[in-house]
Amino acid sequence: MQSQDMALPRAHTRFDDVITLTKVRVNTLVVATTAGGYFMASSSAIDPVRLAVTCLGTALVASGAAAINQVHERDTDRLMDRTRLRPVADGRMAPAEGRTIAALLSLAGLLILWFGAGASASIVALVTLLSYAAVYTPLKRRTSFATVIGAVPGALPPLIGWAAAGGSLAIPAPWALFLIMFLWQLPHFLAIAWMYREDYARAGLQMLPVVDKQGVLTGHQALLWAVTIIPMSELPYLLGMTDAVYAIAALVLGSAQLVMAFRFAMRRTNATARALFYASITYLPLLWLFMGFGRR
Repeated sequence: MQSQDMALPRAHTRFDDVITLTKVRVNTLVVATTAGGYFMASSSAIDPVRLAVTCLGTALVASGAAAINQVHERDTDRLMDRTRLRPVADGRMAPAEGRTIAALLSLAGLLILWFGAGASASIVALVTLLSYAAVYTPLKRRTSFATVIGAVPGALPPLIGWAAAGGSLAIPAPWALFLIMFLWQLPHFLAIAWMYREDYARAGLQMLPVVDKQGVLTGHQALLWAVTIIPMSELPYLLGMTDAVYAIAALVLGSAQLVMAFRFAMRRTNATARALFYASITYLPLLWLFMGFGRR
């Protein structure tokens, strides 16, 4: 008989399943970088209502994209320990229900952005949705290059915020933010892929550590992207968007992340991959904070 003081697994509620389906916690980063792009584009006082509408619309589109991803990947999710209990993969939610939730959230988010933040912001959000759901998601089964492709939709949220604030997308400044986000994701996700390489291999997903079994190329790639982001992170200063304090902070933060990438490249273990992962999730919010405080 099971001991009465032994913790029983908590039942999944419908609310829990929707939160898991839409990856609310992960999408916090999407909303935060959207708000960052809005702030960097604002030349005058920030309109809090417009900013809130922009963040809400982006959050709904991102949640819809996450739901589409989980419906599409339900078969592979069942094969991985870290994803097998997702609601569609586990059978607690029918694929049709997941698709309905995804469609409603995506459409609502796009319409909110269109009418509340402007056509440009809504169009960028649509491109983000399509590139994530229709390009990146199916490519994960076919090529390890999917990680690079997937970094594109992950780098677009600052442009949603920039456009919502009335900033032009035809100038270099917003694309500097795009480049920073694009490059940041690559060592970040390579570290994750290395830690969960056995899971990905079971599911047949062609992540780089799955096809690069010794991890030499994986380590070199992580190091390459960690090196590349250092000069690219100086673009906001060089373009007159920030002050010199940001430039110094970007150099220090990038160098610290580079050390972790170098350690991972030299000795590819779960411990060094985890250290690189934590370095990356420390690097990004600090970089954006210094960028915001140093905005000109």
